[in-house]
Amino acid sequence: MTSVKAALLSFAMLSAIVLCGLGIYAADAANNHNAVDGYGVTASLR
Repeated sequence: MTSVKAALLSFAMLSAIVLCGLGIYAADAANNHNAVDGYGVTASLR
């Protein structure tokens, strides 16, 4: 695998992970559900 193909594959994979996370966060926010980040940051902001 060439370095260009590896870079494009890495970019596509990271983009997919970010978009999935954004979709889950948006779905939780749309349903008035508190988004949980797993680190307690959102709980300390309230």
